[in-house]
Amino acid sequence: MTAIQLACQCNQYPWGKIGSKSLAAQYAAATLGHDFQIDENKAYAEMWMGSYPTTPSKILSSGEDLQEYLDEHKEKLIGEPVLSKFGTDLPFLPKILSIAKALPLQIHPQKELASHLHEMQPEKFTDGNHKPEIAVALSRFEVFVGWLPVDEIQQLFTSIPILTRFLGQEKNLSPQMLRALIKRVLSASDGDIVEVFTALRNLPDSYFSSHPYISELLPRLADQYDESDPGILVALFMMNFLVLQKGDALYVPAGGIHAYLSGDIVECMARSDNVLNTGFCPRADRDSIDLFTTALTFNTKDEVKLVAQSSGKGLKGHTKAFSPPMSEFDMLIVSINGDEAEKISALEGPGIMVVTSGSGSIECGGQVYKALEGYVFFIGYASELELLTDGELEVHLAYCRG
Repeated sequence: MTAIQLACQCNQYPWGKIGSKSLAAQYAAATLGHDFQIDENKAYAEMWMGSYPTTPSKILSSGEDLQEYLDEHKEKLIGEPVLSKFGTDLPFLPKILSIAKALPLQIHPQKELASHLHEMQPEKFTDGNHKPEIAVALSRFEVFVGWLPVDEIQQLFTSIPILTRFLGQEKNLSPQMLRALIKRVLSASDGDIVEVFTALRNLPDSYFSSHPYISELLPRLADQYDESDPGILVALFMMNFLVLQKGDALYVPAGGIHAYLSGDIVECMARSDNVLNTGFCPRADRDSIDLFTTALTFNTKDEVKLVAQSSGKGLKGHTKAFSPPMSEFDMLIVSINGDEAEKISALEGPGIMVVTSGSGSIECGGQVYKALEGYVFFIGYASELELLTDGELEVHLAYCRG
């Protein structure tokens, strides 16, 4: 049984929160003894936890690359069930995201397409894997994800005159025609999008009474990016807008369209960094519209929500689990208070655990580790854990089911 404290780095993207306002940066800086320091003038977006080569975690005590250490001790740390299925690479990638403004409107290609893109453009698509993911809110979290029901999209595009130009000959929208509608919006010229945006901005709020968030988000998104960005129209008039509270979660399948808008989350995905962007970014950064629309899948609001269930992995009843419909990982959330404790039964595969609030201790394999907010640990195959606190302690633990 093994627990190893990790040192993690934080990426700087323009949509991240500035300086120490970023929870991702706070967490990265919480682990003393490595070289990460917060610059109050920089935007910190993502703290990566794991072994993906773009931003790998290091073993705190030695500075050794985590994946290299796993390769050397694969039977003990990864375990035969996961080795036989995924090999030595850690098959999932957890992150902490701190979001100040909308991420690019994006999808992650399914495995067959990802493999093809990696073969054709390995410098851009750095692996051949799919990237289904979950997001668990650590604070109020705004997101566009998945599609509105077709009848709601139909109502918006027919009741608002300036939008009818995008319907073409298809006055009665169907799921099959939705892809063509998206393509027409994304293919419109900058001038056309600005004309539509200006007309929308001058409409009274009553036009958006069925979807009142449109009035507030229309100018906000334009201020963050540009009035000519077609992603604004796709998101506001075709996608679900959700507001999650702490502890709520969603699942985004490969091919599922989404754009995170604000908040702090724990995100976990299959081991991949592939993405196709089409909005909320400069035109030069957008991927092929044909490729993007071909890769899209379609899901509804009910299908994206992920509900935590009480988990038998927690032997004292303080553990819940998110179990997305994918084989790479489950996520456990342990929350204890006062003199409570929790014991986690042996993991079927390797895990990554991050302390998301409070303080306490973690016992694993006869060793006791201090657990402070922001600390990150690799947890080895077949490890059992005991968590203790004299105040309150919350951890998120992603692990491979094998």
